[in-house]
Amino acid sequence: MSAATAAARVEGALGAAGPSQRPATAVAEARDLRQVYTISRGWLREPAHLHAVGGVSFTIDAGRTLAVVGESGCGKSTLARIVSLIEKPTGGEFSLNGVDAVHPPPGAQVRLRKSVQMVFQNPYGSLNPRKKVGAILEAPLQISTDLGPAEQAELARAMLAKVGLRPEHYARYPHMFSGGQRQRIAIARALMLNPALVVADEPVSALDVSVQAQVLNLLADLQSELGLAYLFISHDLGVVRHIAHEVLVMYLGLAMEQGPKERIFSRPLHPYTQALLASTPGMAGIARSERIVLKGERPSPLDPPPGCVFSTRCAHAIERCGTERPAPQLLDGRQVACHLAHQFADPVHNIAP
Repeated sequence: MSAATAAARVEGALGAAGPSQRPATAVAEARDLRQVYTISRGWLREPAHLHAVGGVSFTIDAGRTLAVVGESGCGKSTLARIVSLIEKPTGGEFSLNGVDAVHPPPGAQVRLRKSVQMVFQNPYGSLNPRKKVGAILEAPLQISTDLGPAEQAELARAMLAKVGLRPEHYARYPHMFSGGQRQRIAIARALMLNPALVVADEPVSALDVSVQAQVLNLLADLQSELGLAYLFISHDLGVVRHIAHEVLVMYLGLAMEQGPKERIFSRPLHPYTQALLASTPGMAGIARSERIVLKGERPSPLDPPPGCVFSTRCAHAIERCGTERPAPQLLDGRQVACHLAHQFADPVHNIAP
């Protein structure tokens, strides 16, 4: 059975539109997404509030990849859990294929959950070691479709072929595969329900460099063939440069810079983006004369600075930066949350080394 036939049969069983029949609206749209956690500080003390995501907006179209980058603890994985519907945001709007995913209409919740799937970071921990690969791939079909066992097995084998695995792998256990092969299995499982959006949370960080390239190429091929939208979480800017179309740079739960990959990598405007790129070895094509060293500790998300959250580590901060939080502004084809963005965009005064 061909890949196209397999996808069509899954679409029919789900009652969902395929890539060519999906609505013309964006696959995913977020407006001012927020996630605040209440942290208990003990008896007789007021609870603290951790702003993991402090108001992030983006749009992901079919066949496009939005990469979210930043230091550990910046809110990348929290954003991934919101988009994959694992967590409900405390504020903001989020829609999938034009349907409200925060407050879904009656009967839409199950359909929404089928439309977004996740590929996790660790291929060793994301697969059930007690089940064979065939059973792992068929599980989503058993839960979400009325297909019989023979049809489920046929679709699972077709998906194995799509991700570059052989028919005999159907009857093997996860421990019998390498890390790259396991991640291919995880990708196959995510695609079994023909989702419109795939959330990939550090999907290649646990793999060898040579294997990373193979998995990234597989993701790109699948996106081209199926029209998938990706939300790609990563700390590796080399990986991001290979696969992303748009880049969202986060710091302490907020968007610092956001726009087309080519503009951000060729001429970053926010001081934090500058520092990230300058600290990444082997970034060919990035002109810089010296490394930018960030001084000081990152503020606690329980007590962020009142103004720009990056002001305590920014070498260019002025008095206004410490008291007034900058709103994102459109500049040179991207959104930049910096009071001095216009100055940095001036070729004469640009801070880029």
